[in-house]
Amino acid sequence: MKQLFLSILFASFLMFASTSTKAQYKNALGVRLGDAYGVTFKTFLQSDKALDFILNIRSRNNYSQFRLTGLYEVHNAIQGAPGLRWYYGGGGTLGSVDYKNDWRDRDNDLLLSVDGVLGLDYKFEGAPINLSLDWKPAIELAPDTDFDPRGVGLSVRITF
Repeated sequence: MKQLFLSILFASFLMFASTSTKAQYKNALGVRLGDAYGVTFKTFLQSDKALDFILNIRSRNNYSQFRLTGLYEVHNAIQGAPGLRWYYGGGGTLGSVDYKNDWRDRDNDLLLSVDGVLGLDYKFEGAPINLSLDWKPAIELAPDTDFDPRGVGLSVRITF
Protein backbone atom coordinates (compact mmCIF):
# COMPACT_ATOMS: atom_id res chain seq x y z
CA MET A 1 0.00 0.00 0.00
CA LYS A 2 2.85 2.39 0.86
CA GLN A 3 4.57 1.68 -2.48
CA LEU A 4 1.31 2.25 -4.37
CA PHE A 5 0.84 5.62 -2.62
CA LEU A 6 4.43 6.67 -3.42
CA SER A 7 4.01 5.58 -7.05
CA ILE A 8 0.86 7.66 -7.41
CA LEU A 9 2.54 10.65 -5.72
CA PHE A 10 5.56 10.47 -8.03
CA ALA A 11 3.40 10.01 -11.14
CA SER A 12 1.34 13.10 -10.29
CA PHE A 13 4.49 15.22 -9.86
CA LEU A 14 5.94 13.89 -13.11
CA MET A 15 2.86 15.03 -15.04
CA PHE A 16 3.61 18.66 -14.11
CA ALA A 17 7.35 18.53 -14.62
CA SER A 18 9.30 20.48 -17.20
CA THR A 19 12.61 19.40 -18.70
CA SER A 20 14.89 22.20 -17.51
CA THR A 21 15.94 23.48 -14.14
CA LYS A 22 18.46 25.74 -12.51
CA ALA A 23 20.58 24.40 -9.67
CA GLN A 24 19.56 26.05 -6.41
CA TYR A 25 22.67 24.93 -4.53
CA LYS A 26 26.06 23.47 -5.44
CA ASN A 27 26.80 21.05 -2.56
CA ALA A 28 24.83 19.55 0.31
CA LEU A 29 25.82 17.33 3.25
CA GLY A 30 23.47 15.60 5.67
CA VAL A 31 21.80 12.43 6.90
CA ARG A 32 19.63 9.85 5.18
CA LEU A 33 16.88 8.17 7.17
CA GLY A 34 14.84 5.16 6.13
CA ASP A 35 15.35 1.42 5.76
CA ALA A 36 19.06 2.18 5.87
CA TYR A 37 20.47 5.19 7.71
CA GLY A 38 23.66 7.08 7.08
CA VAL A 39 25.41 10.12 5.62
CA THR A 40 24.73 11.68 2.20
CA PHE A 41 26.68 14.18 0.10
CA LYS A 42 25.20 15.66 -3.10
CA THR A 43 27.11 17.83 -5.56
CA PHE A 44 25.92 19.33 -8.82
CA LEU A 45 28.09 18.91 -11.92
CA GLN A 46 25.75 21.07 -14.03
CA SER A 47 22.56 22.93 -13.21
CA ASP A 48 20.50 19.76 -13.70
CA LYS A 49 23.04 16.94 -13.19
CA ALA A 50 24.22 15.78 -9.77
CA LEU A 51 26.22 13.09 -8.01
CA ASP A 52 24.84 11.72 -4.74
CA PHE A 53 27.07 9.64 -2.46
CA ILE A 54 25.47 7.70 0.39
CA LEU A 55 27.41 5.93 3.13
CA ASN A 56 25.01 3.86 5.20
CA ILE A 57 24.34 0.96 7.50
CA ARG A 58 21.41 -1.44 7.36
CA SER A 59 20.86 -3.90 10.19
CA ARG A 60 18.50 -6.87 10.44
CA ASN A 61 18.11 -9.78 12.87
CA ASN A 62 20.41 -12.06 10.86
CA TYR A 63 22.81 -9.60 9.16
CA SER A 64 24.17 -6.07 9.00
CA GLN A 65 25.40 -4.21 5.92
CA PHE A 66 27.89 -1.40 5.42
CA ARG A 67 27.38 0.27 2.03
CA LEU A 68 28.77 3.05 -0.15
CA THR A 69 26.42 4.08 -2.97
CA GLY A 70 27.17 6.46 -5.82
CA LEU A 71 24.29 7.82 -7.93
CA TYR A 72 24.17 10.00 -11.03
CA GLU A 73 20.95 12.06 -10.98
CA VAL A 74 19.11 14.20 -13.53
CA HIS A 75 17.01 16.95 -11.89
CA ASN A 76 13.91 18.56 -13.45
CA ALA A 77 11.88 21.55 -12.27
CA ILE A 78 8.22 21.24 -11.33
CA GLN A 79 6.22 24.10 -12.80
CA GLY A 80 4.46 26.22 -10.21
CA ALA A 81 6.50 24.83 -7.32
CA PRO A 82 9.62 26.97 -6.73
CA GLY A 83 12.39 25.06 -4.99
CA LEU A 84 10.86 21.64 -5.78
CA ARG A 85 12.36 19.33 -8.38
CA TRP A 86 11.97 15.69 -9.29
CA TYR A 87 14.92 13.52 -10.26
CA TYR A 88 15.85 10.13 -11.60
CA GLY A 89 19.09 8.30 -12.13
CA GLY A 90 21.21 5.29 -11.40
CA GLY A 91 24.47 4.06 -10.01
CA GLY A 92 25.91 1.30 -7.90
CA THR A 93 26.73 0.10 -4.41
CA LEU A 94 29.83 -1.51 -2.96
CA GLY A 95 29.81 -2.81 0.58
CA SER A 96 30.03 -5.71 2.98
CA VAL A 97 27.57 -8.02 4.70
CA ASP A 98 28.23 -9.36 8.21
CA TYR A 99 26.08 -12.42 8.98
CA LYS A 100 24.75 -13.36 12.40
CA ASN A 101 23.74 -16.99 12.98
CA ASP A 102 23.69 -17.83 9.25
CA TRP A 103 22.55 -21.37 8.47
CA ARG A 104 25.19 -21.55 5.69
CA ASP A 105 27.92 -20.79 8.26
CA ARG A 106 29.07 -17.58 6.53
CA ASP A 107 30.89 -14.80 8.37
CA ASN A 108 30.89 -11.93 5.88
CA ASP A 109 30.63 -11.25 2.14
CA LEU A 110 31.16 -8.58 -0.48
CA LEU A 111 28.01 -6.65 -1.42
CA LEU A 112 27.54 -5.35 -5.00
CA SER A 113 24.40 -3.88 -6.52
CA VAL A 114 23.12 -1.79 -9.40
CA ASP A 115 20.82 0.96 -8.09
CA GLY A 116 18.15 3.20 -9.55
CA VAL A 117 16.67 6.31 -7.97
CA LEU A 118 13.46 8.32 -8.36
CA GLY A 119 12.72 11.19 -6.02
CA LEU A 120 11.75 14.71 -5.04
CA ASP A 121 14.24 17.39 -3.99
CA TYR A 122 13.27 20.60 -2.16
CA LYS A 123 15.53 23.55 -1.31
CA PHE A 124 14.11 26.02 1.22
CA GLU A 125 14.33 29.58 -0.09
CA GLY A 126 16.50 31.78 2.12
CA ALA A 127 17.70 28.88 4.27
CA PRO A 128 20.60 26.45 3.73
CA ILE A 129 18.34 23.40 4.05
CA ASN A 130 17.58 20.73 1.46
CA LEU A 131 15.16 17.80 1.76
CA SER A 132 15.00 14.81 -0.58
CA LEU A 133 12.48 11.97 -0.53
CA ASP A 134 13.31 9.14 -2.87
CA TRP A 135 12.95 5.49 -3.77
CA LYS A 136 16.21 3.69 -4.48
CA PRO A 137 15.53 0.12 -5.64
CA ALA A 138 18.54 -2.13 -6.22
CA ILE A 139 19.42 -5.29 -8.10
CA GLU A 140 21.85 -7.10 -5.84
CA LEU A 141 24.58 -8.97 -7.71
CA ALA A 142 26.57 -10.31 -4.75
CA PRO A 143 26.53 -12.09 -2.37
CA ASP A 144 23.19 -13.31 -3.77
CA THR A 145 21.26 -12.15 -6.82
CA ASP A 146 18.05 -10.46 -5.67
CA PHE A 147 15.81 -7.42 -6.18
CA ASP A 148 15.66 -5.06 -3.19
CA PRO A 149 12.70 -2.61 -3.40
CA ARG A 150 13.05 -1.29 0.19
CA GLY A 151 15.18 1.78 -0.58
CA VAL A 152 12.75 4.55 0.46
CA GLY A 153 14.61 7.30 2.29
CA LEU A 154 14.45 10.90 3.48
CA SER A 155 17.63 12.98 3.25
CA VAL A 156 18.03 16.16 5.32
CA ARG A 157 21.03 18.23 4.22
CA ILE A 158 22.79 21.54 4.83
CA THR A 159 23.62 23.30 1.55
CA PHE A 160 26.80 25.22 0.78
